[in-house]
Parts: sequence; C-alpha cells; structure tokens
Amino acid sequence: MESDSETHSGEDTTPDDWMELADDSPAHSPAASQKPSDKEDFKLSLITWNVEGINGEKLPERARGLVKYLNVYNPDVVFLQELIDPYVQFLKKRFESYLMIEGAEEGYFTGMLLKKSRVTLVESEIVPYRTTKMMRNLLVAQVIVDGQKLCLMTSHLESGKACSKERMNQLHVVKWRFKRAPDDVTVVFGGDTNLRDAEVTKVGLPATVCDVWERLGKQEHCRYTWDTTTNTNKTLPFVARCRFDRIYLRPAIKRGVPRLAPDHMALVGLEKLDCGRYTSDHWGIYCTFSAE
Repeated sequence: MESDSETHSGEDTTPDDWMELADDSPAHSPAASQKPSDKEDFKLSLITWNVEGINGEKLPERARGLVKYLNVYNPDVVFLQELIDPYVQFLKKRFESYLMIEGAEEGYFTGMLLKKSRVTLVESEIVPYRTTKMMRNLLVAQVIVDGQKLCLMTSHLESGKACSKERMNQLHVVKWRFKRAPDDVTVVFGGDTNLRDAEVTKVGLPATVCDVWERLGKQEHCRYTWDTTTNTNKTLPFVARCRFDRIYLRPAIKRGVPRLAPDHMALVGLEKLDCGRYTSDHWGIYCTFSAE
C-alpha cells in the first residue's frame, strides 16, 4: 500500500470474532478434486495478496472473504503480506491442508501457504533488509513440486514515495537472490512491491527474469492492483491507480529441466463483501504457470 500511516491496528477485533468465523465450513472447490496425477504436464498455481491485516475494520469478515477466495481458486502456493498473528492463527485452523510459513512473529509481516499435497518444503529462511524502517524482509522457501526444484520468495517492500531509495535497495536483495539461484531451480517472487516502473529500470532485473504481467501482454484489466477509484476500503485525499503487486519469474535454465512459463493472470477480490468492505485495499493476483 502507499502509506502505512493510513492504517490502524487489527486489535479492534476480539478473539471471539475470529473463533466465530473459524467454525464456518469451507466452500467446495471443483479444483480441489483434481489430483496432481490427473495432470499430464507440470503446472503451478499461485495467489499473492496484501490482505490489509493491520487495518482492523471488519477484519474477521474480510479474513473470511480471503478464505472463500482461496477455497474457490485452490492455489498450490499463496503469498500473503500485512498479516498479523490473529489472522495467521485463523488461517492455520481453516487450512490444515496447507503449511503456513511466517516471515516474523510480531507486528505485521509476510507469510506463505504451501499446499501439502503438492508442495514439499525443503527449507525456509528470512532475509533481513538491514536498513528498513518498516519491519520489512524477504521470506524465502526452497520447495519441491512434482519433482521440480522451486525457490519461492515474497516480500512487502518499503512503502511511500519518500522511501524510493530504500525500496530499490530491497529490490537489489531480491535481484541478488534471482542471480544466485542454481540453474536447475525455478524462482518465483511475488508480493506488494510498492514499485514504480522507473525504480525497476534503475535497479535492472537479470535478463533471465520476466515480469509476469508484461510477459502475458500487459493486459489492462490486470494492471492496477491498488486502485482507489474502485476500491473503497481506504478514504484518501487523492486518487491513485498503481501496479504495486507484482510477480517475477526466472525459469530454470539448466538443459533437461522443464522451463516454467506463465499462462494466465487475473485479479481477485474485486467483489464487495456483505460487510460493506472488500477483502483488502489491494486486489490479489491469481496466476498459473505451465512447463513450456
């Protein structure tokens, strides 16, 4: 998001609010009945979403909205930003079929959900951004999916126009991780980057790395993930349409290893919930990949 000062604490809700919602039965997903063995080729599905957990307004209801979306899309991997501990505990109870990895224990932080039936965790680590003023870091997980090695990374880069230098420093850390990944590993990064295109140009990504939205033809309906012209969760004195949330891919480049390529992208969370709010002030991104 653009400014963390516009948010307030998730402590507006009580444990009972979360527990009441935790008893809801999950929605059925047609995709859930599809086993990996049913698929002829290697595929991967992913959602990345800043869930606005540090804004306590209707938070349990909005968390239930996230659960419904995840049940519908049934992704293999979920990258989440702006989590708080009650939100994490709620998700752990609702998604026992996923492994939750957390980017911190206090404040607000990132996390990953990995579908146990498809994704095997090898190891994970938290890479600090040493000069951050906003508790930001890079969460990295080395995993195996259908015998293929993947490096999954998510982050919430420094927010606000004034923090451009720090944000680019953080992008340099991500860039370094892309460059040092072994040739037989596919690397996928997704998150709330707060990036402006000029900043990406200044840092420069490796030639082997693609911006998934750009690779798929820069579809206009997927461009703006933080859009105050349509998302009313925030009351701001300005109008902004920004592509803050991004996914970057570096396919494995070793001969004989399947090369992953994006084949679909869509924004999620566009429907207003019954509580009158959207799941988040950000739209989520749903993306699928297939072996070329």
